[in-house]
Amino acid sequence: MDGDHRGWRLCSLSGAVFAVCMAGTTLPTPLYGLYQEKFGFSELTVTVVYAVYAFGVIGVLLLTGNASDTVGRRPVLLWGLGFAAASAVCFLCATGLGWLYVGRLLSGVSAGLFTGAATAYVMDLAPSGGAARATFVATAANMGGLGCGPLLAGVLAQYAPWPLYLPFAVHLALVACSAAVLLRLPETVGDRRPLRAVRPQRPQLPTQVRAVFGPAAIAAFVGFALFGVFTSVSPAFLAQSLNVTNHAVSGLVVALAFFASTAGQLAVGRVGVERSLPLGCATLFAGLALLAGALRWDLLSLVVLSAVVGGAGQGLAFRGALSAVAEASPADRRAAVISALFVVAYTGISLPVIGVGVLVGPIGLEGAGLTFIVCMGVLVSTAGVYLLRRPVPART
Repeated sequence: MDGDHRGWRLCSLSGAVFAVCMAGTTLPTPLYGLYQEKFGFSELTVTVVYAVYAFGVIGVLLLTGNASDTVGRRPVLLWGLGFAAASAVCFLCATGLGWLYVGRLLSGVSAGLFTGAATAYVMDLAPSGGAARATFVATAANMGGLGCGPLLAGVLAQYAPWPLYLPFAVHLALVACSAAVLLRLPETVGDRRPLRAVRPQRPQLPTQVRAVFGPAAIAAFVGFALFGVFTSVSPAFLAQSLNVTNHAVSGLVVALAFFASTAGQLAVGRVGVERSLPLGCATLFAGLALLAGALRWDLLSLVVLSAVVGGAGQGLAFRGALSAVAEASPADRRAAVISALFVVAYTGISLPVIGVGVLVGPIGLEGAGLTFIVCMGVLVSTAGVYLLRRPVPART
């Protein structure tokens, strides 16, 4: 019993470190309007600045997604915290658009190092037999951290001085505390090899994972695409169409989507992995429909509802996908397989966002949003029907 208690304490501490790192990746969300006023760039530039982060994540996952399986979890996570700190410093020093690009790229590198390694680390530290609960801790830390970023930045920007500086100074302090915690946690990879043993990896999966990975990746792509649009352009929609200029409110609306995702992940334990994926797709479709209504009739209440419903659907689908893929993966390749799932997810969070940014100029924010919703609605419907006909097994 004491061993279980210690294991869950270590698991929770590693989850807290995970959350701090991920909070930094969404910290600029409610601040983009202020940066637009300061540096004078367009809505397309906002989406490109946002997507640079996703490209950083994907690049790191492809090049070093298996690094923590080789050199150990802690060294990779310490490097991730280092890049998170460097990203915060870039935003603190920002005097032009170039600083934002570099800061977002470094933030993406940090997230790329963390996503697979931290998820595997949380699961490694959990007591024997606690895989399901550990998966929830990892995914909740990921999504909860992403939600805390815009909420923290929005509150500080609205009610504290130095709105473009204080959020990043606070995050820098949290990163330092996280590094101190991480240094006290044990390493979980026994057979560690030197850094030169790490090789760039192609998107290749073990045979036993392939049947599970396909439908799980479809669900992850759609959920992250919805989050990408919410995180990058919803503050602009709130300000331009609804006259909501309070940064705390903008940050809260975005945060609600991530917090609802955490609630959706918690529901997977009751629903089951097999049913959570198609149910998540159906709930995502409902969230998209609500977002379409919000764009069409300019209603804040529908924006909030779409964040909650869409976030819950993403949580159901994402935790179901992660659980299925993790259970099917060999222990010595788990981080690499999880990283491959995140490559698909972050493709969803980047490409559709840039598409929306490109369309804003010719057809406006509402038209671009509705076009995105139609495309994602078709994709999520197809994925839901596919998963109903070929369900992911609950256990492998």
